[in-house]
Amino acid sequence: MHNLLFSTSTTFSPNLISDLQDMWQYDFMRHAFEAGTIVALVAGFIGYFVILRRSSFAAHALSHVGFAGAAGAVLIGLNPLAGLLLFTMGGSVAMATLGRRAANRDVQIGIVLAFMLGLGVLFISLYKGYATEAYSLLFGQILGISYVDVLITLIAGATILSIAAFIYRPLLFASLDEDVAEAKGVPVFWLGTLFMLLVAVTTSIAVQVVGVLLIFALLVTPAAIAERLARRPAQGMIVSAAIALLVTWFGLFISYYVPYPVSFFITSTVFALYLFVRIVQFLSRRFRTSTNQLSAVSKTNKY
Repeated sequence: MHNLLFSTSTTFSPNLISDLQDMWQYDFMRHAFEAGTIVALVAGFIGYFVILRRSSFAAHALSHVGFAGAAGAVLIGLNPLAGLLLFTMGGSVAMATLGRRAANRDVQIGIVLAFMLGLGVLFISLYKGYATEAYSLLFGQILGISYVDVLITLIAGATILSIAAFIYRPLLFASLDEDVAEAKGVPVFWLGTLFMLLVAVTTSIAVQVVGVLLIFALLVTPAAIAERLARRPAQGMIVSAAIALLVTWFGLFISYYVPYPVSFFITSTVFALYLFVRIVQFLSRRFRTSTNQLSAVSKTNKY
């Protein structure tokens, strides 16, 4: 699809509105922007909780667990997305059950991940054909999303955000201080399990945009940037969703003119933004330290 588009005459112009009208004349570009917008908003919101709960490895692991499910679905002749969703949800429940405490959660997640990857290797080896649909999930296929896929993504995204909004306060409390929340009677285990299920569904819809191998780009990196910029959780979620949305739009816009994968532009842009924020904050701290030292020396000389 992307190569076919690039074979036609597509050139960038200074008129942004004209460029958008030009690319939106194609159904697949409109669908890509629609699905990308939904996924970016959901990933930005859920991703902030992933950072708060120190569950980045879990989000990364679930994407690989999902690939094993996609491979299994292809083996038995089902839609790979169905297998991906089933395995990510099953994996999320297993991770939440085995790793109830943050202190040992990574170990349990690693155990589940290793088992699921082994299953994925087995499924791929048993399949005699070429698993194109399963392999496409590795790097994303947003330019191949249909109208039905957009509707499914919209329903899934609305469901995730609705549930997240409903459990927002107790989940935030448990994310900030798990022990105190449990002592106050908050059902920490069930909240953690439900949250992992939300991460599983978010991962399943996000792989359409950036793929299994690059899921961190939308689910973790924008939230990591937001955590450095925002002082309050609510502000952080808004900033995280906004960053995910902007880099997704930018990646889709650039990919219309350049024959390279959308996921590359999304991941590269958000990574560059993360580096920029880190460098600016580092220089700002150095400047403040130098200023304070000069001020202290000046006061000492007066006396």
